Amino acid sequence: MSPARRCGALKAAVAAGAGLSEGPAGSARRGRLMREPSRLLRLPGGGAVRAASPERAGWTEALRAAVSELRSGAVVTVPTDTLYGQACAASCSAALDAVYRLKGRSHAKPLAVCLGRVADVYRYCRVSVPEGLLRDLLPGPVTLVLERSQELNRDLNPCTPLVGVRIPDHAFIQDLAQVFGEPLALTSANLSSQASSLTVEEFQDLWPQLSLVIDGGPIGDGQSPEYRLGSTVVDLSVPGKFGIIRPGCALESTTAILRQKYGLLPSHGSGSCS
Repeated sequence: MSPARRCGALKAAVAAGAGLSEGPAGSARRGRLMREPSRLLRLPGGGAVRAASPERAGWTEALRAAVSELRSGAVVTVPTDTLYGQACAASCSAALDAVYRLKGRSHAKPLAVCLGRVADVYRYCRVSVPEGLLRDLLPGPVTLVLERSQELNRDLNPCTPLVGVRIPDHAFIQDLAQVFGEPLALTSANLSSQASSLTVEEFQDLWPQLSLVIDGGPIGDGQSPEYRLGSTVVDLSVPGKFGIIRPGCALESTTAILRQKYGLLPSHGSGSCS
């Protein structure tokens, strides 16, 4: 069964989501409608740093719940290193449609994917930059736009051969992506054209449409405007060059690495998946 067709077997998907074994995401239900109230789980310590042993039970509960919902085709909201984000299984076409409907987002605007490790980038993208460059920028508040491989669901961003890749510098979402075992489609947790969210209360109107909300506390100080800029989006699909698609919150440090350490030249008019 192709990844794009994994939204079918409902009961099997929910059963598979009950464990925490790392590996393929399994089946996901097709087009689940979020009628019931959302579930909110608070991460011990905020989630940016992995929970210590006394708090591990709460961490594991949140991780198990998120994996289960993602495997069943649901949309969940999670904290990242820049903003709160909406995530779903990138292999589930119905879940991708649900994200677009939830945000009121045009299908012409691509979704990024979130991966658990730098090594995963080579499976889902065709990489033309040194591995050291990837590791200098990831994990971090950067989205790298690369040529996509055939491993990704064809219904994910069918309008472009590129895909934006995120590995947030945030312990919980890294654990989630690793345990889930497949790419997560990721976008900001807000309605399109509205301000990005730094706390779960800021997107409270969306809660009834979400299956699960993971509360990691305020992102940054919860107030500074720079935290709402999101990740810096960089097109690295052209060998030897880079294009800034969105300045984001890490522009200066990112361009310094690209130009000074790796000698990449700026380009213009790049396409995007942000």
